Amino acid sequence: QVQLTESGGGLVQAGGSLRLSCAASRNIFSINAMGWYRQAPGKQRELVARITRDGSTNYADSVKGRFTISDDNAKSTVYLQMNSLKPEDTAVYYCNTAPANGWGSWGQGTQVTVSS
Repeated sequence: QVQLTESGGGLVQAGGSLRLSCAASRNIFSINAMGWYRQAPGKQRELVARITRDGSTNYADSVKGRFTISDDNAKSTVYLQMNSLKPEDTAVYYCNTAPANGWGSWGQGTQVTVSS
């Protein structure tokens, strides 16, 4: 499996911004779609943003207009720009294929905590 390493999380006040990064251990150019997921305490992991190989994006309603997913030219890193953060965005954030199909192993994730 390809290793996925997330970074960029932290503690931020409501209304603030963070940029998350996801580095893959090999090129992701051939992957149909990559996504950012999050899991809050006591809740199931959910897909919040997805980017396809041709650059099309879609978002969960809860983050639409605030989060932006992108990838770099080398196709080995996926980003999530998060603006206007809310306390309900607090979660561990992960990246993987979308849907997750076993190509990538789930990493440790990166913790995002938004204080009110």
